[in-house]
Amino acid sequence: MTRYASVLELIGSTPVVDVSALSPKSNVAIWAKLEGRNPAGSVKDRVALSLVEAAERDGRLIPGRPGQTLIEPSSGNTGIALALVCRLRGYHLKVVLPTNVSPERRQLLEVFGAEIIDSPGGEGSNGAVRLAQKLSAENPEWVFLYQYANPANPLAHYNSTGPEIFADVPEITHFVAGLGTSGTLMGVGRFLKERLPHVQVWAVEPPSGEIVDGLRSLDDGYVPPIFTDNNGEQLLDRKVIVRPRESIEWTRRLSELGLFVGISAGAAMAGAVKCAATIPDDEKASIVVIIADDGWKYLSTGAWSDDLDEVVERAKSTIYF
Repeated sequence: MTRYASVLELIGSTPVVDVSALSPKSNVAIWAKLEGRNPAGSVKDRVALSLVEAAERDGRLIPGRPGQTLIEPSSGNTGIALALVCRLRGYHLKVVLPTNVSPERRQLLEVFGAEIIDSPGGEGSNGAVRLAQKLSAENPEWVFLYQYANPANPLAHYNSTGPEIFADVPEITHFVAGLGTSGTLMGVGRFLKERLPHVQVWAVEPPSGEIVDGLRSLDDGYVPPIFTDNNGEQLLDRKVIVRPRESIEWTRRLSELGLFVGISAGAAMAGAVKCAATIPDDEKASIVVIIADDGWKYLSTGAWSDDLDEVVERAKSTIYF
């Protein structure tokens, strides 16, 4: 068995599992890439390490120098992943966090030693971004990595996630992922299209004004700079809408295959199934879908046990991702 010098060396090389049993068509295979197997439990581990290493290369962070502070807005997995990386690298992390995040989020940030700065829950993740920008301007000695605009975000997926998918599923025809910062879609999509121009890249987003944990609608007014910087409109072949109820329903469906995954994973899977339904019966297709994290961070949602209507209603006031 391979031995590793650090937990950070465990980031990436996540497995792919066949979930074609949930495909609506026998001629369409669906493969789920399980990003919850990363050490801090999500796809954002790749991004967090990439952001910090880029800042170290640029000289914004100096390994071993005491007293260095980072600030980052987050409602979930990026903050947790950064907290892990910063603890091991010796940096102090301040996370701007909406007050209405789930208890698991706060607890995990505290486990890894992050300092939490509260932002108004009613303003959601966009409010956390605004407050982080304000605090960063007021404290120029703090390092603001800003995942939404940092090219190290999509680069993490261009350098690792994309090559892994290409190696494990060389017959891929469609790539499906949730639209959040857009880093996964931009990085993986660019890598795949450079090698397989026929591959379609599908983004999963909620309807404008509705909340699907971990995803955002570009129609709500905030377009991540890395989306425009990477010609996102040209790179994406299609955006598919998934509503909150669908995301929870498909989270439960994945559990039927023994996959205990997060709610955004259910949304992505719903998008993959909608993608599969468009494939003609006389064509074969292989869809790879990103399963962003595992379900153990979502136990307080009752997503697997409570009445579905109650879970959907509860999600309107609490940020789970």
